[in-house]
Amino acid sequence: MPPFHSMALPGAVLCFALAAVCQRGSSDELDNLLMRATELDSTPVRVRIRLKREAHLTLTHIMNDQQALHLLNELELILESDPLIDEVGFIHPSQFDMLNEEACHLLPSSDDTLSSKVSDIDDASKHIGAASFWNKDHKLGISTEVLFPLYQTTKHAFMAAIKQYKALVDNSCIEDSSSYSASSHDNVENEVMKLSRALLLLSCDFGTAWHSRKLAVSKKHRLSMLMYELQLSALVLSYAPKCEHAWSHRRWVIKSIAGRCSTLQNILEKESELVEKIAERSKMNYRAWNHRNWLVSYMSGEQVLHELKKTRSWAGLHVADNSCFHYRRRLMLRILEDSKIGPVQNYVDINQLWEEELEWNEMLIKLYVGREK
Repeated sequence: MPPFHSMALPGAVLCFALAAVCQRGSSDELDNLLMRATELDSTPVRVRIRLKREAHLTLTHIMNDQQALHLLNELELILESDPLIDEVGFIHPSQFDMLNEEACHLLPSSDDTLSSKVSDIDDASKHIGAASFWNKDHKLGISTEVLFPLYQTTKHAFMAAIKQYKALVDNSCIEDSSSYSASSHDNVENEVMKLSRALLLLSCDFGTAWHSRKLAVSKKHRLSMLMYELQLSALVLSYAPKCEHAWSHRRWVIKSIAGRCSTLQNILEKESELVEKIAERSKMNYRAWNHRNWLVSYMSGEQVLHELKKTRSWAGLHVADNSCFHYRRRLMLRILEDSKIGPVQNYVDINQLWEEELEWNEMLIKLYVGREK
């Protein structure tokens, strides 16, 4: 029986060779090397396991590098083909089969060649070739397995696009600039908008992406673009309900359309409903309620009274959530401020309104002992 060090030598040599192949990124060489490793009976079991693990990770890396751009294009295609997507989430690869069964349709899968290469290495790695996206009923699911390579590729593409866009904007400010082209400016701007959208769905706190959208939209001053920003930020909030960038972006949009949009009151009503919807599934969401408090200054007197009446039942069911009570105080202060200027909408009796609020609070205190806040 050969000594232990001579048994480990072939495996050690193969490990060094594997590292060299990894640097070159050649999947064909990696396949051949792995085949040699598994055929050597003298290779210790632990070395075989290590080889399989490293080969699996390397092939995953190679696959991601080759497919990342394809994944980005696929994501953009989904977003373009289904503009009514209202919710996005991140799904573990093991959940796709269950979603497929529920949806009763097949999902697009990753490259079959790469999938077969991975399956030759280890049965446990077959899930790499599974679906990367799930889209049905205006819901979008993104596989957690592709998040990192997809984010890296999207970020690099976006940073290159925004750099080019800013250069074109600077050139457009220079008179008699021969390098400036309106068509190229529009093309780059569209690319920035598409890439920033994809990037924000992968990383909600990427401030540069939010600012780039403000820059592009503010130069157009189109109401349709501003309304789409509300839709996009709502989509981001569907997976990151406490994202301050998204809430701040919505306030910027409302400021931009205030005074130039006849349906502002309808927008404010939908904003209030959005906060309440998010508050149902994201408890103690200070950022959401802070946004709702900010909306009060843009509401009409009738809307303020309606909000005060509507939130009473919600606050009664969520007595531990102080944010709703703070919101009601903000509404009542607004009514008090309006009463100093002129008669309150629908001739509301301020004294009676305050008395009813006190009686209702007293009832809640007695009903929920220990929650006196």
